[in-house]
Amino acid sequence: MQYVMSIIGILVVLGLCFALSNNKSKINFRAIAIMIGFQILIGWFMFGTKIGQQIIIFISKVFNKLIKLGTTGVDFLFNGIQRDFVFFLNVLLIIVFFSALLSIFSYLGVLPFIVRVVGGAISKITGLPRVESFHAVNSVFFGSSEALIVIKNDLQHFNKNRMFIICCSAMSSVSASVTASYVMMLDAKYVLAALPLNLFSSLIVCSLLTPVDTKKEDEVVQKFDRTLFGDSFIGAMINGALDGLKVAGIVAALMIAFIGVMEVVNYVISAASGAMGHAITLQQIFGYVLAPFAFLMGIPAQDIIPAGGIMGTKIVLNEFVAILDLKGVAATLSPRTVGIVTVFLISFASISQIGAIVGTIRALSEKQGSVVSKFGWKMLFASTLASILSATIAGLFI
Repeated sequence: MQYVMSIIGILVVLGLCFALSNNKSKINFRAIAIMIGFQILIGWFMFGTKIGQQIIIFISKVFNKLIKLGTTGVDFLFNGIQRDFVFFLNVLLIIVFFSALLSIFSYLGVLPFIVRVVGGAISKITGLPRVESFHAVNSVFFGSSEALIVIKNDLQHFNKNRMFIICCSAMSSVSASVTASYVMMLDAKYVLAALPLNLFSSLIVCSLLTPVDTKKEDEVVQKFDRTLFGDSFIGAMINGALDGLKVAGIVAALMIAFIGVMEVVNYVISAASGAMGHAITLQQIFGYVLAPFAFLMGIPAQDIIPAGGIMGTKIVLNEFVAILDLKGVAATLSPRTVGIVTVFLISFASISQIGAIVGTIRALSEKQGSVVSKFGWKMLFASTLASILSATIAGLFI
């Protein structure tokens, strides 16, 4: 029954996107069918085949080895401190190391080459615009802001629909530097599966909601400028490390604020509802609101309220707070629920990201910044649907 609900959930997401499309006549149904096929193939390969599982184990070992090597810098800096599991030291500071590593690979041209090959293949096979395909792949490696900066020279040529797709791809993904932090807290196989699933989900959702009709002259992909990351190998490493430190600091600051404010809100709600005879929390409210979506994702009925609560925490606050919530209750949930919710959490789709993306676009183009600011909430809605689609497809094989 759960797998039947997953199939129904996929159809509901696609149907909702089609119903809300602003140009149904321009929808590329062939591309959407191909991308859904890719997602099903990815899910089956990663969860249903021995070679897929072996590849996940290998990639997980690579991540864990890099994390172990990267933490030597943290250990040196905080020598003598018994860290056990201090979130900032164990999870956030590793972002600095991975950000530096990614910056180096970008400067050397390794990541840009991968982006062009994979993005070009997606565009050729599906018939989707090249710029959107390249950017979707780009967003898997870089953060939402960094991925947008890479295509800054193209922004002035985009119409409203293309800007929407670009921004949703950025919000629906996560950066590779932050992925390492997720791997430290969650089951790596679900984290790694979410990356390609989200890539296609964002393109599917946006291709339905805001289809584009491009001309050949609109399809010029600007040459990658490696000086965006630094003017030398050392410069790229330094810039990457500093960018990583900024990200770690921002995440830490937001978590201090969000968790503190959430406790205040929970105290007020609990006190007020308790006076009426039944105390509830903000997470429980989220749980009841999002329980229908959790059910459509194929989550067992007994888990839909706690799962919905975690999903709501992620949307309203951010994925790190939600991940900590998931870790706290994972033992009480079924393995299937944990896997599906994990895939849902691996994206930047949250209210706080609206400001981050709008701010980045505005800094790059005042004109396009004004355009993006008008569809901020729609962007969050689309990115959340993309996360639901990814998690639901993963649920077919969990």
